Amino acid sequence: MELDTPPYSDHNRTALSKEKLKRGFLDNLYFIQGKFPHIASQNDYYLALAYTIRDRMLHRWISTAAAYYDQGARTVCYLSAEFLMGPHLGNNLVNMGIYDTVAEMVEEVGLNLDDLLAQEEEPGLGNGGLGRLAACFIDSLATLEIPSLGYGIRYEFGIFDQEIVDGWQVEKTDKWLRNGNPWEIPRPEWSQPVKLGGHTEQYTDEEDRLRVRWVPEKLVIGVPYDTPILGYRNSTANTLRLWKSEAPESFDFEIFNRGDYYGAVDQKVTSENISKVLYPNDEQLSGKRLRLEQQYFFVACSLRDMLRILTGQNIPLSRFHEKFAVQLNDTHPSIAVAELMRLLLDEYLVPWDDAWEITQRTFAYTNHTLLPEALEQWPLPLFARVLPRHLEIIYEINDRFLDEVRMKFLGDEARLARLSLINEAGERYVRMAHLACVGSHAINGVAELHSELLKQDVLKDFYELWPEKFRNKTNGVTPRRWMVLSNPRLSELVTERIGAGWVSDLDQLRQLEPLADDPDFRKSWWEIKRANKVDFAQFILRSTGILVDPESMFDCQVKRIHEYKRQHLNVLHIIALYRRLKDNPGLDIPPRTFLFGGKAAPGYHTAKRMIKLITSVGEVINRDPDIRDKLKVVFVPDFNVTNGQRIYPAADLSEQISTAGKEASGTGNMKFSMNGALTIGTLDGANVEIREEVGAENFFLFGLATEEVYALRASGYHPMDYYHGDPHLKDVIDLIRGGSFSRGDTELFRGLTDGLLHHDPYMLFADFASYVSCQDEVSRAYLDREHWTRMSILNAARSGKFSSDRSIQQYCEDIWHASPVKIKLLGHDEEPTGFIQ
Repeated sequence: MELDTPPYSDHNRTALSKEKLKRGFLDNLYFIQGKFPHIASQNDYYLALAYTIRDRMLHRWISTAAAYYDQGARTVCYLSAEFLMGPHLGNNLVNMGIYDTVAEMVEEVGLNLDDLLAQEEEPGLGNGGLGRLAACFIDSLATLEIPSLGYGIRYEFGIFDQEIVDGWQVEKTDKWLRNGNPWEIPRPEWSQPVKLGGHTEQYTDEEDRLRVRWVPEKLVIGVPYDTPILGYRNSTANTLRLWKSEAPESFDFEIFNRGDYYGAVDQKVTSENISKVLYPNDEQLSGKRLRLEQQYFFVACSLRDMLRILTGQNIPLSRFHEKFAVQLNDTHPSIAVAELMRLLLDEYLVPWDDAWEITQRTFAYTNHTLLPEALEQWPLPLFARVLPRHLEIIYEINDRFLDEVRMKFLGDEARLARLSLINEAGERYVRMAHLACVGSHAINGVAELHSELLKQDVLKDFYELWPEKFRNKTNGVTPRRWMVLSNPRLSELVTERIGAGWVSDLDQLRQLEPLADDPDFRKSWWEIKRANKVDFAQFILRSTGILVDPESMFDCQVKRIHEYKRQHLNVLHIIALYRRLKDNPGLDIPPRTFLFGGKAAPGYHTAKRMIKLITSVGEVINRDPDIRDKLKVVFVPDFNVTNGQRIYPAADLSEQISTAGKEASGTGNMKFSMNGALTIGTLDGANVEIREEVGAENFFLFGLATEEVYALRASGYHPMDYYHGDPHLKDVIDLIRGGSFSRGDTELFRGLTDGLLHHDPYMLFADFASYVSCQDEVSRAYLDREHWTRMSILNAARSGKFSSDRSIQQYCEDIWHASPVKIKLLGHDEEPTGFIQ
């Protein structure tokens, strides 16, 4: 490569031509990385390319911020404790429409774009579906040109990296910031103070008003780090603003001069702990305290930031709820209700009724769970120690709220106890979901079934009180990352046949339906699926050492490891199939590769043992010379966004087998379907709507429906009856108990098998026979390649509903009342004016 360095011009830093991109790339290698080609590493090249793309993004970002300021645009603020973004570079190239141009440019300077993309550390700032949904939503907000800010935490260490050692999960530190992050820009000038702990005092101010002062135990500073979020092929660049915690003073010289160096830096260490790691283990009280501090920290910073923006745009405080629509992504940010009230009451002296009206009209709440244990509650003593003023405000909110309930449901004391923001049963708790419901003007579930079950069960009392607050907003995923970026072969075929409009209007995939009957199109579709499987098989070999056959059916279950998601039901079927093949080697079934991926929470020992069971069964089957050409079992380590981009395009079968009534929505089910995988699943979460969209004949349904699950539990569920009544199930359980998959160790999986035999809360045994029978139907269907391919095409063609663009459009219309703002890029001689948010 030649390296000459003419001076920059604005045009050089914003133009999208191949030559201008090349010039920017080489200049950034020289001026930012301080390297020339002969000594530059692959990471230097990646960073130089990232900064080249960021230059172009900043032009859009500043133009967007200037337009929002000029128009005083209503802004959606998405508050989420998790944003699982995935790598930025590839997605930004897709959204700017320059992926192919950059690939050619990089090749011309002797490099490979795939190699540079592989250099990027994935920011693991989420555990799974919740954080990934937030990432899809802010992508769609920018694509739909909706003014928005995503607010969260800049965890120094994200979700752990997972290794599999002797079949067990081992957690490794996620050091995603070790090589720097070229996509973020720190904004220390917009830092916000956050109080924690201490006590409150009543006092009379100079105007003889009775007020409350919060005297904190400690103060931390929230420093914002901004990342531009591009819309697809438009000029919008919204902002993801993540907060890092720092000490007000990093070094206390007074303590240091007394000879206590460690004491001098203690404040810095304890302050930075708040944003140090994603979701500490919350089994110990100390862990619970840190988690509560994390949630309050980012909410407090974000609300103060909104007030800063409001002031900068000269908008009166009384119009806070007109300027901002704030969405609470699950209960984690629900302390925002009490914090906004505190700010309005204590710092801006707004009367209670006015403050409460602003608060309720500002917030909307998304519920993400049907598991009662996942609805956050904080022990009252802990809450009082961390947030003493907020507890006083919550008591007042609760008193006024319960007065309203009493008027509507006179004499119904049991209802009062169920609805109270304070759980008085035994140890007292603050109920965060209740706070979110009371303090929001809208409450939504994330799939039609989920929303109905919220009304009937989890939030039934709130629904009976305020039916007008409830609505459904079925989740969606962005086709930019989950098709265009992750499945370029299929995307190219689709675009070739129906044009490129589907990328931002996924309903256009319906135009593929007639092509399902075209033999040539089916052939192309099958060949693309096979090519994706070849690529993934090579990745499996590199990452696990296991050789799999791309001609086999790729049967995939990738998601967080949890009993309700029932990965162990999948394993029971694998063992049953293994036994049948051992007894009848001539059984006419297609070869299958069973693929698992997902992380177990570090303290969730049952889930970690489920991983060990998967790997142990795989170890036996993969070594059996009678079977290994027919069945393979692979656990793909470290399931994350990057690995998801490899798995979804290669999958033939999508396992969505949670107990009906347990999964709120699911989004992996959508990613599989839009990439042409067929679903085997229960009527749970968004599976119900996927089946409605793709057609019952293109979906493999098994298991109890939600009402049947409820009825069976009510009548008395006895798993031992199923064990004794089904010889195939008994054989499978006995094989595990007898040590067939644990080298003769009969104790290794005893906890799992005893739990299933005596409790089985997620009813694996009740669904086992139906699941095995349905899997036989899957095998028969796969043997007919033409028919299977037709079903695959129709699954993708009918997946338009599951775009996050549709979800966001519905939120905008029904909850946020937010409208798009068209962005005109500033010219090189134009200066943005005013306050940039």
